[in-house]
Amino acid sequence: MPPFAASSLTLQDVHQQFGLQRGYVDSYSDLLTLEPLTEYEQQDVLQTREDWNDHLATGSVSEGQVKLLSIGPLLRLARFYHRPLRIWAEEGITQIQISDGEQVITGRLDILAVHSEQLTPDSSPFWVLVIESKGSAISPSAGLPQLLTYAYSRLQQQQKVWGLVSNGEYYRFVQIQAGAMSQYALLPSLNLTDVHSAQQIVQVLKAIRQAQVDALPVLSVAG
Repeated sequence: MPPFAASSLTLQDVHQQFGLQRGYVDSYSDLLTLEPLTEYEQQDVLQTREDWNDHLATGSVSEGQVKLLSIGPLLRLARFYHRPLRIWAEEGITQIQISDGEQVITGRLDILAVHSEQLTPDSSPFWVLVIESKGSAISPSAGLPQLLTYAYSRLQQQQKVWGLVSNGEYYRFVQIQAGAMSQYALLPSLNLTDVHSAQQIVQVLKAIRQAQVDALPVLSVAG
């Protein structure tokens, strides 16, 4: 059977093929410890919001612009560009293949943050956050099947994967966990154009970094 693209999957396909169960978490504080932002960070968020609104006012924003104007600046502010993290962009990520019976699913990640020193048991980089982006005219929910497909492919290497789908304005974080029945939790949607919500996006990113990076022991590979 020829391979097919992850982008062609629906949410129902993902549920059926991978046995993933959906759940909801009503508050970020149930899973993460959110710390207040500094005054500098708050001002930086406001500048990102202003830049975004300026471009959005002239029409829809493309997926590439979403990464540059919205997602990228917020990742920088949350220190995702600092060691020990490394950012892999789409052009630098090898196609992944997920075997499911006789079917093979292929796809390419938009943005992936990995721990450059923390390794999984198979000696591959530890995934900190996987991001699927869409243009501003598309609902972030449209990227959820792809995101879940990529995250599912990692559940044999690590117990938990954090994900994010965004169209630049709306941000939806997801936590995917392995288990007897793999499941994912959708967290409340956040909006870059709302001041409090925009600040919370950065708080969540920083908390994920803290939980997935700073709290992990560094594993080494025997030479």
